[in-house]
Amino acid sequence: MGRAGLGILRCCLALALALLPLPAAPRGPALRPRRQPRPGGPSADTACKNRPLDLVFIVDSSRSVRPEEFEKVKIFLSEMIDTLDVGERTTRVAVMNYASTVKVEFPLRTYFDKASMKEAVSRIEPLSAGTMTGLAIQTAMDEVFTEEMGTRPATSNIPKVVIVVTDGRPQDQVQDVAASARTAGIEIYAVGVDRADMQSLRIMASEPLDEHVFYVETYGVIEKLTSRFRETFCAVNACALGTHGCQQLCVSDGPSHLCDCYEGYTLNPDKRTCSAVDMCAPGRHECDQVCVSNNRSYVCDCYEGYTLNPDKKSCSAMDMCAPGRHDCAQVCLNNDGTYSCGCYEGYTLNPDKKTCSAADVCAPGRHDCEQVCVRDDLSYTCDCHQGYTLNPDRKTCSGAITSSLVTIEESCKCEAIVALQDSVTSRLEALSTKLEEVSEKLQAYQERQQIV
Repeated sequence: MGRAGLGILRCCLALALALLPLPAAPRGPALRPRRQPRPGGPSADTACKNRPLDLVFIVDSSRSVRPEEFEKVKIFLSEMIDTLDVGERTTRVAVMNYASTVKVEFPLRTYFDKASMKEAVSRIEPLSAGTMTGLAIQTAMDEVFTEEMGTRPATSNIPKVVIVVTDGRPQDQVQDVAASARTAGIEIYAVGVDRADMQSLRIMASEPLDEHVFYVETYGVIEKLTSRFRETFCAVNACALGTHGCQQLCVSDGPSHLCDCYEGYTLNPDKRTCSAVDMCAPGRHECDQVCVSNNRSYVCDCYEGYTLNPDKKSCSAMDMCAPGRHDCAQVCLNNDGTYSCGCYEGYTLNPDKKTCSAADVCAPGRHDCEQVCVRDDLSYTCDCHQGYTLNPDRKTCSGAITSSLVTIEESCKCEAIVALQDSVTSRLEALSTKLEEVSEKLQAYQERQQIV
């Protein structure tokens, strides 16, 4: 092999090594191998018919980027512009340059042809200071992605895309700013070079990370990423390329695509990810009483006291009073899927609502004896006080019949009592008469005293 052949071989080996993904330990997870163009797709040296974009490049020109390396970045930008279908109605491009400050080199509304864009790129000078990546993304949201600066309205459904190129670690808070940008609908790609911090790239990039985070060893090979972005942005079958971002299913729709989900899942509001359907939501199941989610399906169950019928949907009340199902001491009463306890006649339910005690059948209100109630196990009999006898109805009593003969002694006592009563009555009547006479004399005396 001649010297020319050896030179070509060395170049090929160097290029292959530069494009290999880094090991997982020093640089985080390796990137996917670059996809090969689909048969009949765009060739490497021709511009593809990409889907319309509002595309903003944000390039790091801090002190760590040497002048010759920054020139490589500008070559990368120019080659990217060559691959795009640039125009007022197709893809619009803006370029931002940042270090410790941010400069908008040209917004989306300025150029609509490749020659003018590439000429403007060639005039960009590095700022040579710090690395304020968060400030740059915030400036893109505030000053570039506006309708005044050329961004098309949301109703046009034109994707907003940012490509950040950096070789260092952000010196400001980039996580919250990048999250706000993604929430606002901006898709972020992060390209790291040489000493770039992979964790910072992953923090700012959109999901899925293996399709939005790129790394190259040196600025000398950064332009090789052009083919990766061409595949991503070209209007070919995004589902076949794997650049769709759909979590489960990708459905081609002409130059675009739609995301869909497997059976039992529903598409989330982000239109890319899927969540399991709540099969037990009202209207989604046929269960009579209880629905239990089971993976992507459901099974029916019943409330306590009911059992599932053979149709596996409806429920029937159990016989809660069947032997072994209750804890009643005497009587079990079914009550629509549950039960209550009762007692035999002559017993009363205890406070535990389960056991029974013999009732006091002679307690007031529990018997119909007129005078005396006598307990007899769980029943009673009636009786009477002394001097009375029980009537044939076995409930009421009558006074006993006594002798009509009265002794002489008892008769004398009665006559003495009567005589005494007569004497007392006579004396009371005489005393009453005297009192009336005294009252009349007193009244006459008072009348005379009034006349005098």
